[in-house]
Amino acid sequence: MNYKFSNEVTEEVTSDTIKKEEIKLYDQKPTPAFIGASWIAVLAGMVSFCIGLWNAEMMLNEKGYYFTILLFGLFSAVSVQKNVRDRLEGLQVTEMYYGISWFATIVSVILLIIGLWNADLELSEKGFYGMSFTLSLFAAIAVQKNTRDKKYIESKK
Repeated sequence: MNYKFSNEVTEEVTSDTIKKEEIKLYDQKPTPAFIGASWIAVLAGMVSFCIGLWNAEMMLNEKGYYFTILLFGLFSAVSVQKNVRDRLEGLQVTEMYYGISWFATIVSVILLIIGLWNADLELSEKGFYGMSFTLSLFAAIAVQKNTRDKKYIESKK
């Protein structure tokens, strides 16, 4: 990185230097181990959340509520990551869609918290659903990032 301090003489920055730095920002392809770990994490989170719902002693409409929140959260988190990445790469993203993506992600987390707060579940069950939901969202973002990194690097070859 080229850090500039006010009392130091720095070299002139040319457009060639900037282009080289931009290329270096994205030239590290994710490793197969990290890609695999991300997919395993998203599947582990989703499958455990769904197995927990399947085995839970709650009404079908409650199970549907939690399952819908999982899907809503995954979609909105991936959408936020896509918007952030599009902006980073200079692609146009409308402020409305960007804001809606963030809003949807925050709302999905809040809805899960409200649902678990008011649920007639053991504290350990509430923690299980919260942690598997969090794992799923984080891993979905990692999978989306890996996909974009890989595609970006392959398109530059």
